Amino acid sequence: MPMLLDVNEIMKILPHRFPFLMVDRVIELEPGKRCVGLKNVTINEPFFQGHFPGHPVMPGVLIVEAMAQVAGIMAYMASDDRTKKKVSYFMSIDSAKFRKPVFPGDQLRIEVETTMNRRGIWGVNGKVYVDGTLVTEAALKATFADAAD
Repeated sequence: MPMLLDVNEIMKILPHRFPFLMVDRVIELEPGKRCVGLKNVTINEPFFQGHFPGHPVMPGVLIVEAMAQVAGIMAYMASDDRTKKKVSYFMSIDSAKFRKPVFPGDQLRIEVETTMNRRGIWGVNGKVYVDGTLVTEAALKATFADAAD
């Protein structure tokens, strides 16, 4: 599977850092249209200490965050230089469905597709798969804005 962006290139785009960077690589990218990223889930993730002791499960909100980060990469790559100096902020999360739990050792395949891009507001549908099985899906909206000082 080809890699288009590795984690070092992703960190040049996203402001997120450990432990909140949720994308390890980008394997497909059509700027402004579609993006596919991967996240390797390991037992070393700090959230597993408390979610849940003896039965580690990746929190659903962090899976949604991974979708948002992949969407942010896609939108960033389609943006002009002025927009690239801004940060992205969630506006809404709709129709989120958590179909199967995610465990240490899983690899998330995070797919996002643009549904709208108007007046600086991006809408995407996101789907997350583990071994070809849909585990999470949601419709997200976000915008770029100046970083708060």
